[in-house]
Amino acid sequence: MLIITGTFRLPPANLDAARPVMAAMVEGSRAEAGCVHYSYGEDVLDPGLVHVTEQWADRATLEAHWASPHIQAWRAAWPELGIGERDLTLFETDAGAPC
Repeated sequence: MLIITGTFRLPPANLDAARPVMAAMVEGSRAEAGCVHYSYGEDVLDPGLVHVTEQWADRATLEAHWASPHIQAWRAAWPELGIGERDLTLFETDAGAPC
């Protein structure tokens, strides 16, 4: 199991324009084989800060995700939306257990 967690930032004034683009990215990612979980969450105290949480079955499915058309469209939108300050970390773990 691979877990990616972190944040990215965009100008708060661009949030309305970014939401449909982010939604397309999340929906496309959730539909991929090997995607266990994928979400973006806006920070309620820091406008423009978006939290990222992903879970992937294995490295092969994550690499397929990185090559997918929806991630290419997402990355192409970054300059116009002002997306920057990305801070993401990948963790490799077992399947985990409820706590």
